[in-house]
Amino acid sequence: MNVGNLFRAYETVMALRDAARKLKNPSSEEPSTALSQSAAVQGLAGQIETRLTNVVVAALREAFDRDHARLELERAQIEEQRRRTEEALRLELRRQAVDREIARLRLLAGTALVGWLASVAVLFIHSGGVASRVILGVGWLLLLGALGTAFNTQGRVSVQFIDGRQPVAVGALPLWLLLTGFAATAVSLLV
Repeated sequence: MNVGNLFRAYETVMALRDAARKLKNPSSEEPSTALSQSAAVQGLAGQIETRLTNVVVAALREAFDRDHARLELERAQIEEQRRRTEEALRLELRRQAVDREIARLRLLAGTALVGWLASVAVLFIHSGGVASRVILGVGWLLLLGALGTAFNTQGRVSVQFIDGRQPVAVGALPLWLLLTGFAATAVSLLV
């Protein structure tokens, strides 16, 4: 129901009440007749006024209830939208973390591959003894292990993201294998 219509209905009720009051106090009639007619008019006007007031109150109550229901629906929609936005933000942050981790692992894998190729070149350039070649072989194994664990860890991180689990701390195994492989290659040059 429109609020403007409610105000017009209220004004109509007030106009009827004022008209009933004017009928109640006529100045030309004698007091006893005026009193009996006044009571009858007041009783009739009072009933009409009461009914119209009840109608106006019911209409206002219905409008307020409808507005309350609409506000509750809007609050629920806003809450659902906020929840979806937070979920999207959480997924985006997780995706970015996974992308960073995969980029780090690719860098480690590339560095391990370049290190292994460099150690192969060292084998042909440096003519060392058996101990030097054994240490260089250990360095190769460590560099290839770093390469393999980096690729394996990339696969695990991708699967964990697809499954919806948080990526676990990948650990530093590929990095330590890479560093140890470089160290072994460097030691093979000194031996």
